[in-house]
Amino acid sequence: MSLLDRLSGNDADKVPATSLPSRALLWLIGSFALLLTPQWDRLPLWLIAACAVLASWRWLARYGRVRLPGRWLRTGIMLVLTGVYVATVQGRFTVDTAASFFVLAVGLKWLETRSVRDFYVLFFILVYLATVNFLFHQEILWALVNFTGIALLLVGLQVLNAPELPGGMKSGWRRLGALFLKTLPVVVLLFVFFPRMSPLWSVPLVSGEARTGIGDTMRPGDISSLAQSSERAFRVTFGGEIPPYRDRYWRGLTLDYLDGETWRQGQAGDFRALGRVAVDGGVGPLKPEEYDVLLEPTDQRWAFALENSRAVSDNVVEESADLFRFRRPADSPVRYRLALEEKAGSGEQIERPELRRYLQLPGEGNPRARELAGELRRSMGDEQIIRSLMERFREQAYFYTLRPPAMPDNGIDTLLFDKKRGFCAHYAGATTFVLRAAGIPARVVVGYQGGEPGAGRDYLIVRQYDAHAWVEAYLDGRGWVRIDPTAAIAPERIESGLREAVAQEGSFLENDWASPQRYANVALVQWASLQLDRINYQWQRWVVGYQGQSQMDLMSRLPGGFGMRELGYLTAGIVGAGLLIAGLISALQMRRGEKRNAFRRVVDTWHRLCASAGVPVRHGETPSVLATRLAKAEPAAADSARLFARMVNSHYYSAGTEDEGGEQLKRMRRLLATMKRQLRRSNSRTGRRRD
Repeated sequence: MSLLDRLSGNDADKVPATSLPSRALLWLIGSFALLLTPQWDRLPLWLIAACAVLASWRWLARYGRVRLPGRWLRTGIMLVLTGVYVATVQGRFTVDTAASFFVLAVGLKWLETRSVRDFYVLFFILVYLATVNFLFHQEILWALVNFTGIALLLVGLQVLNAPELPGGMKSGWRRLGALFLKTLPVVVLLFVFFPRMSPLWSVPLVSGEARTGIGDTMRPGDISSLAQSSERAFRVTFGGEIPPYRDRYWRGLTLDYLDGETWRQGQAGDFRALGRVAVDGGVGPLKPEEYDVLLEPTDQRWAFALENSRAVSDNVVEESADLFRFRRPADSPVRYRLALEEKAGSGEQIERPELRRYLQLPGEGNPRARELAGELRRSMGDEQIIRSLMERFREQAYFYTLRPPAMPDNGIDTLLFDKKRGFCAHYAGATTFVLRAAGIPARVVVGYQGGEPGAGRDYLIVRQYDAHAWVEAYLDGRGWVRIDPTAAIAPERIESGLREAVAQEGSFLENDWASPQRYANVALVQWASLQLDRINYQWQRWVVGYQGQSQMDLMSRLPGGFGMRELGYLTAGIVGAGLLIAGLISALQMRRGEKRNAFRRVVDTWHRLCASAGVPVRHGETPSVLATRLAKAEPAAADSARLFARMVNSHYYSAGTEDEGGEQLKRMRRLLATMKRQLRRSNSRTGRRRD
């Protein structure tokens, strides 16, 4: 035997590589490909390619185009791919990287999938892969993808056990659909009443995956780049009237330290230990002053809120005035609830020593902006300086654009005196710089402004292109006051949104040609997009977000005031009733099955005949496999045995009339008698004696 045969042959494997039916293997590979799609956005390209090659290798081996690797070659492939994985991970061992390693292990499993037993092992592994997918995507579309993958696995399982059954595919899908309809009521009842535990996706991922969204620093061009994305940032449902567009300022964080051209947070947040994410913060009906926010994953701790809000749900805490934080980073969709209230007094009052950090500026740079601030300070008070700056933006030829020019040196001077073209981040940073240079405490606020109504106008959708930056200045007696230079330069951005503000420029989503939001003039596209979003929003709120607090709130509305104890009793009663109904159905089926005792007696007779020929029936063995073993032991009865096995499969897996069943039973009896004669003649020729 050559070295290549030793490395790639099957000498060490007792079961031939062709033992699995082609169609069953095809369904298994199709399910694997489908269950990988929810993770394509996070898996490295080399891992996706490796899984495709390994699954293709197994498929080609089924037809003899290649040979499955032997033990040593399999070990070598495993070591090489594991080494690539370790080099790619670079020490980042998290839930995210562990899921990637699991995908690699599933891919390697294809090289040793040779027998029916291996099919069952891979079947259950792929079911677990579908579960792992929910760590990263809980949207209804990906849930349907996962369920479809499971359906393919179940069909493949039926094909595996009846590969030669005519019309088996159609009947298999029919049985699968009937099983789904039977179990759906039980699943719904258990989902609603079974005590809810923390979901799988509440496990902290600590993912290294980059998220689209607002970061904790701001450079002049950051938000203009973010404005080219139509991805959802969050959705909001109001208990009362939706605020006017111009009042939808969603505050996220403040930046108070200027490092060159980069604005940062001057004080780092407190360290928080990892824990589970409370994803169901908003429960119960909304009061008129309350609003629910369903935030997309950001991997950040800040929550977005309107001014004059207070926390209602306990999964957010108020860090300072109108700034809210989660207890841990939001690496999965999080729902939280806030309430609007009229705050008494004249705003947040801060002692002068504490305000010094809001006057920080680099030691040098942008001399013309500093000179402008000095001129304003020498002739005006704080409020007059602010009004003068806004009048400058409003009256001079400043432009709001998604295509700002490069301003590498003294960028604030270049913006204010030369180019006069920029986005909100440019103008917010420049305004804060001038105010600080004039001695007025100021800070940059980063968040979102706006939001479009969803289908039915029941909620707002805030997207990444609604990202915005503005300024807050501290005035004695008034506290922090919002100043938005964008409102002076491009008021249509604050009144109607980014689309209207850059309509003449034609730069709205110019790099995102596939986004439905780009085609606002196509009514059908907008309608379909909003309807799909509404379906997904309700799925997120009432299915994905149906956890402990939501369940207890629902139970409290039932008569009698359900608590955890009553919920446990109710769940036990539902399970018991389900078992009782299943038992009654089984009993009825057994009574109905007594009419088919004649068929069972014929099959039992065949089993005894096989055992007397030295081919005892094995546990879980299909009729086709039994007929194949009988044909090898008694070639004289081979044709009769195979035909008899096909008739048994046809009886179980095809829907025939009662008359057809009776005729088939007669044929099986005649065939069984023929088989007995063939075995008797074979024994008489060889001199064997059957007991």
